Amino acid sequence: MSRAFRHIAAAAALAGACLPAWAVSHVFLVQNSGWMEPFYADPASQFKPLVVELAAAVTQPGDLMVLASFNQSRPGAPSPKALLSARVASGGAREQVRAAIDALQPARKPGSSALADTDLGEAVQAATSKALGGKPGLVWLVTNNRNSPNNDQATALRNREFYQLIHLGGGITKTLAWPLKMPVQGQQFRANGLMVYVFAVGAQGASELDALLASGRIANVITEPPARLKPLDRATVRLVPRKVEDAPGVSFSMASNGMLRADVAPDAKTPAAKIGWRLENTMYPYTIASATLAARSVLGGEDRPIRLADAKVDGLAPGMSVPLASVMQLPVAQLPGKWSLEALSSAGSAYVLPGRIELTLTGQRLELSRAFRERMAALFPGDPLPDIFIPPSSIDGSRAVLPIEVRVHYGVGPLLAVMAAALGALAATAGAAYAFGRPRKAYLTVEGEQRTMMARAGTTQPIYDKAGAKVASLKTTLFGHQLTDLRDGAQVRLGR
Repeated sequence: MSRAFRHIAAAAALAGACLPAWAVSHVFLVQNSGWMEPFYADPASQFKPLVVELAAAVTQPGDLMVLASFNQSRPGAPSPKALLSARVASGGAREQVRAAIDALQPARKPGSSALADTDLGEAVQAATSKALGGKPGLVWLVTNNRNSPNNDQATALRNREFYQLIHLGGGITKTLAWPLKMPVQGQQFRANGLMVYVFAVGAQGASELDALLASGRIANVITEPPARLKPLDRATVRLVPRKVEDAPGVSFSMASNGMLRADVAPDAKTPAAKIGWRLENTMYPYTIASATLAARSVLGGEDRPIRLADAKVDGLAPGMSVPLASVMQLPVAQLPGKWSLEALSSAGSAYVLPGRIELTLTGQRLELSRAFRERMAALFPGDPLPDIFIPPSSIDGSRAVLPIEVRVHYGVGPLLAVMAAALGALAATAGAAYAFGRPRKAYLTVEGEQRTMMARAGTTQPIYDKAGAKVASLKTTLFGHQLTDLRDGAQVRLGR
């Protein structure tokens, strides 16, 4: 590792120790080899403003940010070379990056007037393995797409090595690229465009990149759609429901977060539904030349196949879609009845049964779309770099997962009925408790003498004659009084 990048890694580790746990690390690699001369020399060049605005858009206060220039490392001229290593200021990264990059110019070889060569792989490998210190993060690479270490004219081979690094090295989990039009004229060279790459390192890096894409912050600076380089084996297609047939009380819709919702009436008993989808290719810039489809649903603990009307897809261009008919089993047996505890607790809202739909593509053959090839040829004439977008031969399939929620909307009628019954039972219980605890009058005649006794239900009281001897007992219940333990010959009776 070069001395300059040791300084970057050390500064990154020091700054990272001071960052909160949620802080994200960004490494920005800005090419300044000889091929980049027109981007620096042209007064109208938007190269540096692009770097400034991109860094300002993708970082947030507290993030760790490393900015470095790169060309090709040589003795006495290390590459990459640190320009800035710091936490993003509370006001954002714009001024920090602008100040660090303002004086940057194309580098020359040590002891020579010749401009420096370029090694894209060296720069990315150093950033992913050293600058991030083995931690997750995002590496941004701004380049004119000319990979020619030692002025090597075998650019196709060098590009292939760079592509192998993207797919197989550095813990890279996701890679996107934006080809941008930027015509510039220098004293020695001219160029039509440049490329911005982002490499997500680790699962956390991929999650952060997904969040950035969803937020629209990148699109505020780069309006072109990103070309996907990695991964090419998942989330390659998207299912969008169009219509549901032969399933009364069942409807499908897409939530804003990409969740498929199946709204089911509580009395729906249809075991299966015919569902029409739109199958969309989300893998720009690749056309799915051919693939075999299979689908299944996992709902209510049941794993069931989904019958597809057409198990083949051919020539599906990026962003385009085709209709796909299917028959899907519905988990009606697993849905609680309207008198169940689950239904009563969900009254007025929805009982939710989570699950997923899985779509698998096998024998997948991808081709770079013609429109993308033409765009790359126009931006980088004579550069064979588009060839590196050819998917690795090891990727011959992909898998897409669509999360689904089956929602049953229960009315409040059963809950009101249960509540009314409960209130009635409570009232009856309260009445019984009052009746049980209320003192009652008992009229007795003992040896011709009339007496009145007060007694509560559930009690038994002794009865004495005029001489003080016990002659009987008075037992009181909710239903009245009765004499028990009556002594032989005793003159005791109820009533007057």
